[in-house]
Amino acid sequence: MAEKFDANEHQHIRFNPLKDDWVLVSPHRMKRPWQGQLENETDRSIPRHDACNPLCPGATRHDKVNPNYEGTFVFENDFPAMLDNVPEPEDTGHLLRSAKASGTCRVMCFHPHSDITLPLMSQTEIRAVIDRWAEQVEELGAKYTWVQIFENKGEVMGCSNPHPHCQIWASSFLPNEPSIKDRTQKEYYCIHGVPLLVDYANLEMEKRERIVVENDHWLVVIPYWATWPYETMLLPKRHVQQLYDLTDEERDALAAIMKRLLTKYDNLFESSFPYSMGWHGAPTGELKMRDNSHWQLHAMYYPPLLRSATVKKFMVGYEMLAQAQRDLTAEQAATKLRSLPEIHYKHKNSQTVAN
Repeated sequence: MAEKFDANEHQHIRFNPLKDDWVLVSPHRMKRPWQGQLENETDRSIPRHDACNPLCPGATRHDKVNPNYEGTFVFENDFPAMLDNVPEPEDTGHLLRSAKASGTCRVMCFHPHSDITLPLMSQTEIRAVIDRWAEQVEELGAKYTWVQIFENKGEVMGCSNPHPHCQIWASSFLPNEPSIKDRTQKEYYCIHGVPLLVDYANLEMEKRERIVVENDHWLVVIPYWATWPYETMLLPKRHVQQLYDLTDEERDALAAIMKRLLTKYDNLFESSFPYSMGWHGAPTGELKMRDNSHWQLHAMYYPPLLRSATVKKFMVGYEMLAQAQRDLTAEQAATKLRSLPEIHYKHKNSQTVAN
């Protein structure tokens, strides 16, 4: 008798309708011993304020002095990847194409203290971050085609400064990743008359296999097609195109669910969990004038850690030359995260000592 397929034991490929590509899932590889690189532990002592840290209140960065801010703080990146008013390159056509790229880059500090991260902030403080995100997208989106909010957390993700912050890059062009999503979501909407991610959220709420946390307004899942071990997608439960379209109640609920998710992340290996995250919503600028009904707002979290705080997933070799591959299934990852407590391990340990 032929062996029956078991998604938690046998390799298979899964389709990502947002990216129009496939990921190889190899759950049996979780049994192999690890003899590769070990990362440094991510928890280390960080001073609350360092006058030499250019992101701290009152500190000097490049040729400017920061204000003594007490909440969020946004400023123009001193070393931006994009500038406005740059010359347009000559397009030679055929195989050597180029085009104009203008834009602006900003840095946004979440909090005045360097020794705090989002899961350790209060819900009120996280709500202030969300409000500032929405303001930035609306302001920059009045001029630019795409506004990308992203946070790189942890040294393993290339973050060079431990102070809690993110970056906001606005561009005159639609970058590759959102361009693909624009096409796939539009194709789905034209066929089904419903946004792809609205249908997907409803499907996940029906099956309840990959949900990590949820509340009345938001849903966090390990996507069926996830590439990174503990990758998550944060979705609103109603059709919303952009951050600035969220109601007060939805923003409060977003702050609450972000705190729950990021606390679980930190509790997984009892360390400050590294990741890259970002928001994707409907294009802005001139593209805001068209019909963007196919778009659904969503955030992605891409954490690299796999087995412990010191063992990360590498996207090399086969992943670079063929296609993405993962070991842990999305369902197994969701079960692990879902089972974790929602009290941060640092608070839990302090409560234990106090008792």
